[in-house]
Amino acid sequence: MTHLITNLVGRIALAILATIALAQPVSAAEGVPLHDGWQFIKGDPAGASAQTYDDDGWASVTVPHTYNAVDSGIGGAKARGEPEGKYYRGPAWYRLMFDHASTVGKRQILHFGGATLKADVWLNGRKVGMHRGGYAAFRFDVTEYLKAGRNILAVRVDNSKNPEISPLNGDFNVFGGLYREVRLIEVPDLHFDRMNHAGPAIRGWTESIGKGSARIGTTVELVNSRSQPTRFELETQIVDAAGVAVATQRDGVQLAAGEKRAMPASFTVANPKLWRGRADPYLYRIRSRIIEGDAAIDSQSVPLGIRTVAVKTDGTFLLNGERYPLYGVNMQMPTRFGRGPIVTDGEIDEDMRLIDEMGATGIRLAHMQHPPRVYDRADELGMLILTEVPLIDDHDQSDAFRENLVQQMKELIAQHTNNPSVALWGIGNEIRVSDAASNRLLADLNKTAHTLDPYRPTTYAHCCLDDDDPIAQHSDTVSYNRYFGWYWTKSEDIGPWADELHTKMPNRPIGVSEYGAGGSIRHQEDPVVKRPESNGYWHPEQYQTDFHIKHWLEMKKRPFLWSTFVWVAIDFPSFKRNEGDRPAINDKGLITEDRTPKDAYYWYQANWAEKPMLHIASSRDTQKRTRQVKAMAFSNLPAIEVRLNGGEWTSVNVEDRMAKWTVELADGANLVEARARTPDGRLLTDKVGWRYDLRP
Repeated sequence: MTHLITNLVGRIALAILATIALAQPVSAAEGVPLHDGWQFIKGDPAGASAQTYDDDGWASVTVPHTYNAVDSGIGGAKARGEPEGKYYRGPAWYRLMFDHASTVGKRQILHFGGATLKADVWLNGRKVGMHRGGYAAFRFDVTEYLKAGRNILAVRVDNSKNPEISPLNGDFNVFGGLYREVRLIEVPDLHFDRMNHAGPAIRGWTESIGKGSARIGTTVELVNSRSQPTRFELETQIVDAAGVAVATQRDGVQLAAGEKRAMPASFTVANPKLWRGRADPYLYRIRSRIIEGDAAIDSQSVPLGIRTVAVKTDGTFLLNGERYPLYGVNMQMPTRFGRGPIVTDGEIDEDMRLIDEMGATGIRLAHMQHPPRVYDRADELGMLILTEVPLIDDHDQSDAFRENLVQQMKELIAQHTNNPSVALWGIGNEIRVSDAASNRLLADLNKTAHTLDPYRPTTYAHCCLDDDDPIAQHSDTVSYNRYFGWYWTKSEDIGPWADELHTKMPNRPIGVSEYGAGGSIRHQEDPVVKRPESNGYWHPEQYQTDFHIKHWLEMKKRPFLWSTFVWVAIDFPSFKRNEGDRPAINDKGLITEDRTPKDAYYWYQANWAEKPMLHIASSRDTQKRTRQVKAMAFSNLPAIEVRLNGGEWTSVNVEDRMAKWTVELADGANLVEARARTPDGRLLTDKVGWRYDLRP
């Protein structure tokens, strides 16, 4: 009894805190976070949606939350002799008690940042709605369900494999739960429409860029929920990075009772600063206000990068009409060991910083919609994004599956159309069967993308069928997932393959959407004797480095490849995997799961980064097996100097971003040093300790 009273008092206290939070003046776009006070149970107890249900025995959690957190570090099916990794895929329930103060003339909207894969929502025992799809935000208008005083929110989440919801397959864990934020948004009854696939009510795009000016198109979606017609003023501005308006329109608008209307507008920005990728990712904002009388009663704001993107038939990627090399990494959903997708903005920023410091011009976001912070940081850093719907490997033949995937495409575009970093919409990855249903599915996704956004091209990641299969012909561009030198043949074969394909399809923009090899910083073998087994234990870091050296030297010579993306930026959990230095991890990352860059990371940094760099390879291979070692360092400077054990400095030329020299090790410990002077006079240094013990 004491436990019950203590638990109830604690929950009432949290409800009071929630009431206080709801009373604070906040941006309508942000809403009030509903983080604390949730009760959780894994399973499917009967009656859990009822307002009077007793959830006292449930666990207390905060949201965001996943019930597969531990599963991010387990798996490795083959290690246990099982056909697939065992992690929980099934239903779970969340319940939240909170107080709400009565408000007149307001609408209340529940915002869910993401719930995998299916969510059913009840408020005060009444069914609010259902959402199918695990990676997009979704919202419900709960004005008619919310009451003054105590409210009970119940959510059933289910990450079971569902034939009507994509993805049906994938080399990653499907983390169940309310794994992104939940918020309550309050808006006036005359407001900007937040209910269009959970996107902002403003959409902006660059219509054209001319000499000394740019033409910007916008639409603003309005809703009059009042019972009478209303006249008001709509003010929309484009403001620069300093917050100064560079273009303004203010118009009188009248909406009938219950009317929704999209208001188009066109703006001219004089002497615009363009969003130019890494060189200058300049951001404007579009701000819109509903003004009634002398007061702004609702407002919205979205980013605007004045820029255009296109891909020519010869494979030239264009940013603002000029050739722009597009290369970088794939990024799987941000996760952290033991927490899965429950990551902070700061941790996402760290991932983006590592990719930025490598010098990548682009990121392919595999294989689903990522957290908004990823797109926002890409806007600010000037990295172009390919983002795709979660159509991976398998698909169901049903109309329900196709319609759900089209819905997910609509959500992806609605929620990220204003991010200037987004360059292409991806319509799928590695469909394994080419039949009528497959082709109709891709055709519908491509049509949906072009209908909603005619200003961005589409792309598709192809594998496992003929290179020119009809599956690969729906999108504006196509890229290929190719693993020469890892799953088959040798690394250098990427070049001849690309040449043959380009000859076969000279007017089809082709790229490489995935290429990579496993690599463990725990596994050191210098020099590598043979190609490792891809599904085996031994994945030496040196082989991964050699793989990427050979691939990049081949691909950079072929400008007809409109993009190239390494698989993958960071090691990530995958229940299917039982290879490399531990189970349940895809170890093809250039960076380990604990965010340690591997040698291959520095190889690309030497080739891509603007900032001068120097890195000696094989620093972790401390116990050498031969006295004579072929040393190598990566640098983007023309020459470096090296020395052994404090001896004389010797100059070594850098060719193809590599400096190579031979080291004759002494018995015992050795110190190998490298240095280089930057154009502005700074001294870069690196050193490694290598040991050689004379063997009998």
